[in-house]
Amino acid sequence: MSVRIAARSLRSKILPMFTPAATLHSHATSFGFKEVNEEDKSQLVGNVFTKVASNYDIMNDLMSGGLHRLWKERLVSKLSPFPGMKHLDVAGGTGDVAFRILETIYSVHRRAIDDTLEDDLHEETQIHVCDINPNMLNVGLGDLGSLAWIEGDAERLTFEDNSMDGYTIAFGIRNVTHIEKVLAEAYRVLKKGGRFLCLELSHVDTPVFKQLYDQYSFSVIPVMGELVAGDRDSYQYLVESVRRFPPQEVFASMIADAGFQKVEYENLVGGVVAIHSGLKI
Repeated sequence: MSVRIAARSLRSKILPMFTPAATLHSHATSFGFKEVNEEDKSQLVGNVFTKVASNYDIMNDLMSGGLHRLWKERLVSKLSPFPGMKHLDVAGGTGDVAFRILETIYSVHRRAIDDTLEDDLHEETQIHVCDINPNMLNVGLGDLGSLAWIEGDAERLTFEDNSMDGYTIAFGIRNVTHIEKVLAEAYRVLKKGGRFLCLELSHVDTPVFKQLYDQYSFSVIPVMGELVAGDRDSYQYLVESVRRFPPQEVFASMIADAGFQKVEYENLVGGVVAIHSGLKI
């Protein structure tokens, strides 16, 4: 049974617990465990990433024990980048995913091909890094690379319809105000045959492991943020935002509802993170 069919019935039962309509006023949304006005959330999230930008990659290493690097490598491997592709990495911040995509393209082993044609394909390759926070982009801009850096909103992309071969978003979609708008924009900018991939912190369903994970999340991560980055509140928001994000099956049905086909997800580390994917057909 397809994810679209199997997950939709589950979504009707579970999704209300993860949407503003269930627990918040009509024009309110969640910021971690807090209720805030929709128009305020973007600014609040922006403040978080402005504070954490300079320590973002270091804290990712510390919080995940370096595993985030493997998770991103897995994301890129599912994308199967190719020379000449036009790709959009949203909430791309420091360019961690985009640089991996570019490196993969340049390291792809192809059958005998004319050197001139190969150079042309590399020149045609376009990897765009889009992030709403200029401080995050500035960190990435410190690295050299053939990337296009764009300050933009995932809910209102400036790219043309049917213009991208691939779309990735890593550890970003849970921070937006309207997930449905982000998914609709992803579908709009992708070409037919284009792939959507999302890497996101998700939900652990093994009771014993969940208890340990929750203890680590709420007791260790905020303290780590305070000691390393001098910012406890931002990392408290991080762990709370994960708990407010829809479960894997529900998010999969949201992707299908946006129009994507062949929707699936892969849990990593028991569901600590999940990679969701879909195709525009």
